[in-house]
Amino acid sequence: MALRHPRHELDDLLGHPVRFSVVALLAAAARAEFSFVRDRVEVTDSMLSKQISVLEQAGYIKVDKGFVGKRARTWLSLTKEGRRRFERHLAALREIAGGDGIGSAAAAYARARL
Repeated sequence: MALRHPRHELDDLLGHPVRFSVVALLAAAARAEFSFVRDRVEVTDSMLSKQISVLEQAGYIKVDKGFVGKRARTWLSLTKEGRRRFERHLAALREIAGGDGIGSAAAAYARARL
């Protein structure tokens, strides 16, 4: 039986703290306005824009632009693929943090071999 560490399931794009924070925030909502995300994640407009571009190009988030009255607005939402990737990343983090660092299946195998 080959052991596979759960870190192999971590998503490289979500390893960046701002991108992880943005995706985690969007996972809890149908959509959120740019300024709300910026304020909650505590980053500048330019930092958020840069990270949104990376996530959008990777297909993790969808960006919609429109107007409320005469004011331009930008809304962000998580795509199905983005949600799937986030959930997989989160599961890997939980598995790593939840034990001895080698994952529950590998830990069970190791215990059985003792």
